[in-house]
Amino acid sequence: MCRLPCKNGCVEGIVQRLKTYKDPELKFDIKFLDMRMLFLLTALVADTRPKIRYDLHGFTYLMEVIDLTLRDAEEAQIGLTDDEVDLCNEILKILFNITVTVDKNSLDEEEEAHFMRLVSVLRDLLMFKTVSKDKRDELQKHTVNLLTNMPKDCYEELLIPLIEGDVGGIENKEVEFDGKNMEAIVVLLDFLYRRLDRPTKSLKESLTPILHCLCETCKTNRAIRKFCRTKVLPPLKDEVKRLPEEGDSLRNRLCKLLTSTVTEVKDLCADLIFILCKESVQRMVKYTGYGNCAGLLANRGLMLGGPVQGDYSSDSEDSETEEYCNLKTLVNPVTGRWEEDKSDPMAGMSDEQKEFEAMKLVEAMDKLQRQGVIQPSRIGPGGHPVPIGGIQELAATLNIPNITQEAESDSD
Repeated sequence: MCRLPCKNGCVEGIVQRLKTYKDPELKFDIKFLDMRMLFLLTALVADTRPKIRYDLHGFTYLMEVIDLTLRDAEEAQIGLTDDEVDLCNEILKILFNITVTVDKNSLDEEEEAHFMRLVSVLRDLLMFKTVSKDKRDELQKHTVNLLTNMPKDCYEELLIPLIEGDVGGIENKEVEFDGKNMEAIVVLLDFLYRRLDRPTKSLKESLTPILHCLCETCKTNRAIRKFCRTKVLPPLKDEVKRLPEEGDSLRNRLCKLLTSTVTEVKDLCADLIFILCKESVQRMVKYTGYGNCAGLLANRGLMLGGPVQGDYSSDSEDSETEEYCNLKTLVNPVTGRWEEDKSDPMAGMSDEQKEFEAMKLVEAMDKLQRQGVIQPSRIGPGGHPVPIGGIQELAATLNIPNITQEAESDSD
């Protein structure tokens, strides 16, 4: 049933009618029904996607409809109405379907130009006001989804030269960076913050598109990465007295998700912070604590540290504040928090007492390991965790001497 409309000229008819959307006599209901049908067809019938994109030039016509809608709304000076947002959303969903399988690494000049133009249109959508606040969030959601399909070189189109007084009412100092207008990036970061701020039944559906979008833009565009770093990972001051996951800032909320049970969200949060740290293990540990980023380091074989992995500029960007320098020596690298100097719990113990207490710990860990509760590991030469076998290996890893086979049998 899904293939029938494709054989009776339905798709061709809808794409042809796109050319008439500037006619004020054409009712919204017809436009919306057209786009709804085209979305369903591109979602359910894979063959329609290249047909619309290449044979019928629908890619260009769909962008022109969004352009026309934005021009009409700008002339009306009231922002996008709910109907106009609904129409744009359907078009964005169609564009997502026809670009989701595109090979981003083998585009010719014409295709690349189309994608550059599309990212410029998406930037306009991010900036545009809507009559309804809820509709604006919905529009930004679909815009973000489509941005994840864009080739990496096209993200530059999210930035434009800064024009004094033309920043949508936002203070210039908030959006100016390296001579570029970062207003679109501010909108993306605000969108992420709102998504982190509200409870949701599906963290994966709510957060993965915007996290993926920011990972891609920050990884491929130096100016965007540096700007996002100032917003997400500003220089540490007195907040180092709290755990990285405690607080309401973007850094705090992202660090909290580094231990999320939703693997996709946890991994993308870690990737974003790691990219903002220019893939420096030392810097990542500084901002998140070793415990929070251990999963990422283990997956990448970086638990022993290592050089910067990505292709990043050599400038520092990591000047430490006076407040942080005063507290730095007492920051616990595991928790990432400043802690008061504590007395040595083994002070006054003899070597025999220390060894006795250490053995009690080893035996307790060995029991939990045999019960399948935990799996002690050591860091292998490749920087990945390597499981520890029995009590003898565990004791050797902890540098506890005089462990005999009799001690191992006693623990059984």
